Amino acid sequence: MITTAPVSGSGDVRFTDDDFRALAQLAHAEFGLALAESKKPLVYSRIARRLRARKINDFSSYMALLKSPEEAEERLELISALTTNVTSFFREKHHFDTLQKDLIPQLEKQQRVRIWSAGCSSGQEAFSIAMTLTDALSEASLRNARILATDIDPAMIRKASAARYALEDLATIPAKMQQSATRPCAEEPASFEITAPVQRMVSFGELNLMEPWPFKGPFDAIFCRNVAIYFDHQTQHRLWSRFTALLREGGFLFIGHSERVAGPALDSLQSAGVTTYRKTVAPAPTTPDRRQE
Repeated sequence: MITTAPVSGSGDVRFTDDDFRALAQLAHAEFGLALAESKKPLVYSRIARRLRARKINDFSSYMALLKSPEEAEERLELISALTTNVTSFFREKHHFDTLQKDLIPQLEKQQRVRIWSAGCSSGQEAFSIAMTLTDALSEASLRNARILATDIDPAMIRKASAARYALEDLATIPAKMQQSATRPCAEEPASFEITAPVQRMVSFGELNLMEPWPFKGPFDAIFCRNVAIYFDHQTQHRLWSRFTALLREGGFLFIGHSERVAGPALDSLQSAGVTTYRKTVAPAPTTPDRRQE
């Protein structure tokens, strides 16, 4: 099947099934994305924007551009075009309830607190975690609490690092935390900022989850929500296992509302609520009873 649509004003661009498969292969190899054939019209409408932005009139030229070593930034523009960054403060509130009720009492007993927001988008998830910790942890525990927040999209990391959001985003932040963790933005009256103490708890950085991770954990909790929906089952299974390996025993994995953990990771994870998993504490090794041999 061939799809055509105006791209840059000089005619229609052909987008064939072979073109779609070539793009799908690149997206899977680079980012782990699984693009179903049924997504071809949606994919084409989004890719057409990138052709317009780059003033390219044919798909083969765009593919050549993507494969160029000098075009790493365009490959990131591609992933941004193919995925959706929809988030809000305290989205899926039951996860933050679990964090507060079930994990924080455990964290108070530790010398070190580490949480990872993987696929943090524009930062609302990471700051929601930080607000929860600030509200519930003692001063001593807070001094050693850090949140790592990563995303593949550099534009999202820049926005998250700015820690500035539209006033309507305040609606989902509990009133108590609005007072303690946010402040009006003098430069932009229609915006608010996250306060400096909450910001200091979070470190933002770019990371492609398909590549080697430059840290070893252990993490007390990992949030990776509405990211794995873009991956095929094999890639998901590998990702769940990698997360599990970095979790502390008793640590939590929080995933998206339409996602489920499957595969080898289930050997070490048990369900702990809606789209919530906890790493099981390994049983102590037993000494063989020689009398029975």
